[in-house]
Amino acid sequence: MENVKETFERSNHSDNANNPAHYTLMTLGIIVIMVGVVLRFLGDWTMIDLVSNLITVVGIAISLKSVYNILR
Repeated sequence: MENVKETFERSNHSDNANNPAHYTLMTLGIIVIMVGVVLRFLGDWTMIDLVSNLITVVGIAISLKSVYNILR
């Protein structure tokens, strides 16, 4: 027979992975990445490549943080 406490702890781990806040954060990160990519092709400004790269890196960091929170 299974240990009831062990079964309860396993269900809590899956509840954390299904938390909508993680997926909202991931969606925000993807939107930030898309803004960085679009800026690369829209601007005529000389520093637009640097700004778009920084925005893209911030979006990647946000997305990776949400993936880490899901897997944790």
